Amino acid sequence: MRSSEIHKEIAETYNEGAMSRSRVYQWCTWFGEGRTSVDDQPKSGRPKTSTNEQNITRVVRLIKCDRRMKIREIALKLEIPKITVHEIVHDTFGYRKVSAR
Repeated sequence: MRSSEIHKEIAETYNEGAMSRSRVYQWCTWFGEGRTSVDDQPKSGRPKTSTNEQNITRVVRLIKCDRRMKIREIALKLEIPKITVHEIVHDTFGYRKVSAR
């Protein structure tokens, strides 16, 4: 089936909610090249975040040694961005506070 026919059927079925013609053509090209999914392909290059297993382990080790360390101090000591430490402490482990005063 040609991509123009596929787009026509999609447009008839979904009306205003139909995907664009260029997207249908792109997907048809991808599947014609042997691709089996429309999910994003892995990207090359630098990772978008430094929240990785190594940094998580390093942060946890520091917190266990000194529960009074501030996020800023941990970031400086480990030489990783403050936002990364914040994500590890708050998002990964769900800590609200590392220590009480």
